[in-house]
Amino acid sequence: MRARALAYAWASPATAIGLVVALLACVRGSLRVHGGVVEADGPLLAWCLRSLVPIRGGAAAVTIGHVVIGRDGEALADTRAHERVHVGQYERWGVFFFPAYLVASLWAAARGQDFYLDNRFEREARAMEGGVTESTRRWSQSTRHGYGR
Repeated sequence: MRARALAYAWASPATAIGLVVALLACVRGSLRVHGGVVEADGPLLAWCLRSLVPIRGGAAAVTIGHVVIGRDGEALADTRAHERVHVGQYERWGVFFFPAYLVASLWAAARGQDFYLDNRFEREARAMEGGVTESTRRWSQSTRHGYGR
């Protein structure tokens, strides 16, 4: 339980930002907690994800700490495994995740690779979304026992 509390605290600055963004779901959207992670969706968030995320076509969902912003409920369900890997990354990197993610994107671009697809954090999420990582295993065990709800 103490490790879960520390993981939440370490990621809490990003989670606070995510919660502010999630408030946009109050405009005809919805908020829910799923496995200890706040999920938000709605028309205004969908517009933000399509228009403001700098990848072709935008994003179906984005993780900010323990908050996942999605275009709609279906997008949240479809991307849940991938986005939970990002939650684990926030738990490991804490406030350093934002700059580390940016550096990883710039590093990929500087090597002539895709700044998004070849970002090490995205590669990790794609590789682990179908499997169970140690972070995911701990997450699953803690939520099964009632922590993080």
